[in-house]
This record gives sequence, structure tokens and C-alpha cells, in this order.
Amino acid sequence: MKTTGIIIMLIGIGLTIFTAVTFFTKEKVVDLGIIEVTRNQPHYLNWSPFIGLAVMVIGAFVILQGRKKP
Repeated sequence: MKTTGIIIMLIGIGLTIFTAVTFFTKEKVVDLGIIEVTRNQPHYLNWSPFIGLAVMVIGAFVILQGRKKP
């Protein structure tokens, strides 16, 4: 459980530091037989840094639950 909690906390830190991802897809603009024109279309994926903080809290909770013995 401790290892899982640490991994979840590291993911939360990454989500807090990097709050956006940009990726590109190819889009066909013109198709005239043998002539084909494409362009790269950017797509943006944004999230709040509070999501990263929430994931870190969940990771800390998992670590604390792993420490308790019944």
C-alpha cells in the first residue's frame, strides 16, 4: 500500500506542476486526386492545479491507511 500511495502522490505532483497538455492531429484540407494537403490541428487539454492537490491528498490517505494495522 505504501508504494501505491507514493506513486499516486508522484502523479499528483506531476498534475500540479504540468497543468496542460498539447497534442496534434493531422487534418486533411485538400484532396485533389494525387495532390493532398494536410495540416496539423492543435488540441489543448487543461486542468486545474487543485486536481493535482486532490490526487496528492488521496495518495497520503492511501499511505496512512497502509500504516494502520487491525
